[in-house]
Amino acid sequence: MKPVDLHASLKMSLTVGLLAAAFSVQGQSTYSWMSPDVGKAWDSGYKGQGATITVVDDFSGDSPFSGNLGTGGQLQGHGDWTALQASMIAPEAMVVQRNWGSEAVALTQGRLNVLNMSYGMYARSGYGVNRISWSGQEQSIINYAKTGAAVIAKAAGNDAVAVGRANRSGNVDYLNLALKGAPSAIYVGALSSNGSTTAKASLASYSNYAGSDSAIQKNFLVVGVKGDTTGLYGTSFAAPIISGYAAVIGSKFTAATPTQIANQLLTTARTDTLRNYRASVYGRGEASLTRALAPVSIR
Repeated sequence: MKPVDLHASLKMSLTVGLLAAAFSVQGQSTYSWMSPDVGKAWDSGYKGQGATITVVDDFSGDSPFSGNLGTGGQLQGHGDWTALQASMIAPEAMVVQRNWGSEAVALTQGRLNVLNMSYGMYARSGYGVNRISWSGQEQSIINYAKTGAAVIAKAAGNDAVAVGRANRSGNVDYLNLALKGAPSAIYVGALSSNGSTTAKASLASYSNYAGSDSAIQKNFLVVGVKGDTTGLYGTSFAAPIISGYAAVIGSKFTAATPTQIANQLLTTARTDTLRNYRASVYGRGEASLTRALAPVSIR
């Protein structure tokens, strides 16, 4: 049988943007959709300096939609939104916009590399990953994840199924499956709000969840996606938060490898901020930037 040739398939919700309040932090603004951890990190001087976040996405602008991340209502494309969100979390990181293509994704030498992937590669269920004919773009991303050359923040998907399982149309995101077990890859699910010990968060109704596979649970995180505030829903807008967090962590732990930074996010995740925590739903838990930055060093 011939290999399966996959094409990118974006999952997103087109909604009207709402007002997002801004709060000043040492000359820069955090916003109400952000976790309070972001402002604390900035106060300590960690804003993503020394990191490159490459956002692989649709920058063609053919299907713009409205939203508001706190800088005013805008109408723009999916890639523009995800790149903007990552840059707002890590304002001193270099953010590279990389439109979908077939060529390998280049890394920036001498800097921490973070790749944001708010998309999936879908085909009918039943194929083995080794039968997929990847383009140079996806093959390079998979290689970077497996060799630990870059932190990979991968949107878990919006089908309300376990990562790696077929959706209602019988299709599977094979890019999720290809990243399984990769040491520097993180699957990112969406919560409907940021959690706290007094107001615990739940998984968003649309978000894919970790499922019963322990290898996926090990690399699965959740973060709040406040679509009621921003008008932007979907795990597409959870992944850039983790991309920004990785860059911020790298600005403190400048000698850390991408795998060490990914592991730091995963091992410091909180479960006490989640309603009815189960690893099969939330994986490692809700990402905590404050806890990830707490040690003097990581390894």
